Amino acid sequence: MLRKISNHIYVVLAACLLMACQLPGHSNKAQDLPELSADTAAIDGNDAVSAESDADNATDDGAEGSVADADGKSSPANPVCGLPRVAKGTPEVVLRRVGYTVSYNPDNRIPNWVAWELTADHTDGPYKRGGIKFQEDEGVTTYDYQRSGYDRGHMCPSGDNKWSEEAQQQSFLMTNMCPQSHGLNAGDWNEMEMQCRRWAEEFGSLDIIAGPILFRGRHKTIGSGVVVPEAFFKVVYCPSRHMAIGFIYRNEPGNRPKGDYVNSVAEIERITGFTFLTALPPKLAAKVKKEADLSQWY
Repeated sequence: MLRKISNHIYVVLAACLLMACQLPGHSNKAQDLPELSADTAAIDGNDAVSAESDADNATDDGAEGSVADADGKSSPANPVCGLPRVAKGTPEVVLRRVGYTVSYNPDNRIPNWVAWELTADHTDGPYKRGGIKFQEDEGVTTYDYQRSGYDRGHMCPSGDNKWSEEAQQQSFLMTNMCPQSHGLNAGDWNEMEMQCRRWAEEFGSLDIIAGPILFRGRHKTIGSGVVVPEAFFKVVYCPSRHMAIGFIYRNEPGNRPKGDYVNSVAEIERITGFTFLTALPPKLAAKVKKEADLSQWY
C-alpha cells in the first residue's frame, strides 16, 4: 500500500514539474527564441550596419543589387566585381548610397573604401556640383577640415554622380571624404578620375574602388581625430574585357605620368589587407589581380 502511495506522489510531482516548464518565461524551445528579421540586414539611403569586420561579415546581404533613382534608372551602388572585404578586426560601418557604397571606419573617421560601378550613361548628366555644400555624416563635419591644410577629397567623385540629383548630393557626405593634399586632389588624382570616365565611355562600364592607405602605425590627425592617410589606392576593373589595374598615390603634390602610379591589385591587397574582386570566379580574380599593364587600357 505504501509503495502505491509513493508511486502516486512521484507521478504528481513529475506532472507539476512538466507544467512549470511550460509556463511563460520558462520555454527553452529553439523556435521560441527571437530571430533576426531579414529587414534588419537591409541597408539603403543613410542606414548603416556597424561591425568589427572579418572576411565573413565585411559586407551584408542588404547591400547586394542596385537601387533605382527617382527617374527609374539603375543606380550602381555595388560593382559587378563585388564589394571588398576588409582585414579582420577593422572597424567598419557599411553605408549604402544611391551611387556608391562606403565602408566607413569610425575609429579613423574616414572610409576604409568606397565602391561603385560607373557606366557610360553615368559619365555625364545635368546635375552639377555647383552650390552643393559638404554635409556632416557619422559625426564627421566640414569643420574638421578647416585650416587643416588639406582638401576634403572625394573618394567617389562628384563627376561620377551627375546623372542623379540625389547621387550628386550624397557624393558630398563627409564619409565619402579623406584629408587630401590640394596638389594631389586638383592634380593627378583628378586626372585619373577623368580618365576613368573616358574608359567607362569606351568600354561600357567600370567597377571602381578607392580609399586611403595608412602606412605607419601612428598617423597625423586633423579636427576631432580625422586620420590623414599617407597615400590612396584606386582599383579599376573592366567587366567587358575582364581586366584590372591598380594605382597608388602618395598624399602629396605631384605631376607625374599615370604609369608611375600603376600597381597590381594583388599589391594593393598586400598593402591594405583588403580583398578585392570578391564576386569574380576565383581563377579569373587570381589572373587579373596580377595585372599591372597600363598599355592594355589604351
